[in-house]
Amino acid sequence: MSAKPAEDLSSNLEDYLEAIYRLEKTSRVARAKDIADRLEVSRASVSGALKALADKGLINYEPYSYVTLTKQGQDIARGIDRRHRILRDFLQRILQMEPQAADDNACRMEHGMDAQALERLVRFLEFLRECPRVGEDWLAAFNQYCQGGLDPKRCKPCLKNAGQGQPAPLD
Repeated sequence: MSAKPAEDLSSNLEDYLEAIYRLEKTSRVARAKDIADRLEVSRASVSGALKALADKGLINYEPYSYVTLTKQGQDIARGIDRRHRILRDFLQRILQMEPQAADDNACRMEHGMDAQALERLVRFLEFLRECPRVGEDWLAAFNQYCQGGLDPKRCKPCLKNAGQGQPAPLD
């Protein structure tokens, strides 16, 4: 049984697919120069990566022409972009990281996460949004903890109320 193309893509090639995907969303097509600018790499690096992606059937590419994703390339790129957005949201909204740091870290993390781990993270984010024992009060308390800690005296009322399905007030 052969491996799926997404499984044998390096993180570098995934970055190229994601860049092409985002450029197609904004400009309908991608050019090698735009890809190089977006990824901050040389045009020679872009040419080699585009050839590798074309050989895998993930992009339509001819030198000195526009680059577009094939259906298979688009499906894979959409998944990569989704992982990136979910991770960035988690890092920024839940872990309270600055936007640029969240984006940079999401880019590094997205390549190592499998579908099961990603779906579990999505479920966790949904749980945080929906569960009455967590939500915005819980996130505010976590943010306060990240800023220098919480007063342990405030934990007891929260734990007491948690059994009743209500968060304790933060103030």
